[in-house]
Amino acid sequence: MSEFSFEGRVAVVTGAGRGIGRAHARLLAERGAQVVVNDLGGSMEGDGSDAGPAQKVVDLITAAGGTAVADTHDVSTPAGGQAIVDTAIENFGRIDILVNNAGIIRYAGLPDIDAENLERHLAVHLLGSFNTMRAAWPHFVEQRYGRIVHTTSSGMFGMDNNLSYAAAKAGTVGMARSAKLAGAPHNIKVNLIAPAAMTRMGGGPEEEPAEAAPGMPYMPSDAVAPMVAYLAHESCPVSGEIYTAGAGRFARLFIASTEGYAHEGGAATVEDVAAHWDAINDEKGYYVPADLMAWSGAFLQHQLTALGGSEKA
Repeated sequence: MSEFSFEGRVAVVTGAGRGIGRAHARLLAERGAQVVVNDLGGSMEGDGSDAGPAQKVVDLITAAGGTAVADTHDVSTPAGGQAIVDTAIENFGRIDILVNNAGIIRYAGLPDIDAENLERHLAVHLLGSFNTMRAAWPHFVEQRYGRIVHTTSSGMFGMDNNLSYAAAKAGTVGMARSAKLAGAPHNIKVNLIAPAAMTRMGGGPEEEPAEAAPGMPYMPSDAVAPMVAYLAHESCPVSGEIYTAGAGRFARLFIASTEGYAHEGGAATVEDVAAHWDAINDEKGYYVPADLMAWSGAFLQHQLTALGGSEKA
């Protein structure tokens, strides 16, 4: 048996009818997990619905000897998120793993983008991940075990025509970092994947090619799934972290702070900021905060040191 087996585990994968989500679902099932394959079956813009994609993935899994059921509820509503988790409980009696992959993209940027565009992205990516996580949480707490993998994106670094997508994906990072703290006492680990794959949402064809095109990098969805499976496994050693995966490369992505400039001797001025701009931006000696309190402690260290010194005096 493989060291990284999921025998006895139940996984929910949202947006699993195509591309990256399909790859996650198939790998987890191949490794022994019972899988809920959730997919609304709409367009990449989030329009329409179709039960076909989810059922097709279930058929592929069962044909390969795995166990899976299809689910077509909408992650963007609280009722939909609850129903997806209920599908796992009703069919398999438990839920151990939640992989939130469902998403949409409607390219738009300033000044033409409208509020509806942003709201729709937030509803699917951010609220969708929240809805399923909130529904699964009581089960994880009760059994003192859970693994959650949210999908963020390198798109949060910014593109001129993906403002809403970037905003929603960045929001999942803050959500996961906070959920990590709530989950720690219950053996619930929450991490994020920033995938790199040439799917239909990434500008690729409806069906991914089976091999590389001449002169083009090969970025299949299957190359992302191993990282997700590791983060979803019981042996996963981290929580609250972001990992990138794709095209054979795996890496950690993190939010860091420079040491910066600590002003002393009265109130700082704009001139002080300007005069120490290089120190404020100097990346040497940067640190990676574990959470808000860790960042606050490091940021205020000069004040705390001064207070400690005055107390000793």
